[in-house]
Amino acid sequence: MSTITQGGLLGFGLPHGDGPTINEQFNLFDAQHPWVHRALEQLISQRLAAGAKRVGMKALFEALRWRHPHGVKGLSNNYTALYARRLLAEHPEWAFAMEVRRRRSP
Repeated sequence: MSTITQGGLLGFGLPHGDGPTINEQFNLFDAQHPWVHRALEQLISQRLAAGAKRVGMKALFEALRWRHPHGVKGLSNNYTALYARRLLAEHPEWAFAMEVRRRRSP
């Protein structure tokens, strides 16, 4: 029977600490797909202009997947918080509409 270890769960393919971090994966994805950031920025702007009071990054990711079903390979849900933080840093006026939580990982 598999046991839980400090590095992850055996048999479940979880990271064991020797691969790239989420930040490193995100930076690589973002560098290879700069249009994703621009598309998210545009979607937020459109939704706020249409009167939205709250905007969820996961919903925006799904909107991108619907609009570009063959062009968003690698768009991981692990990146939602990183895109949200980046967009809020660039657009602090959107803080009322987007919620980010305290990071638990470095």
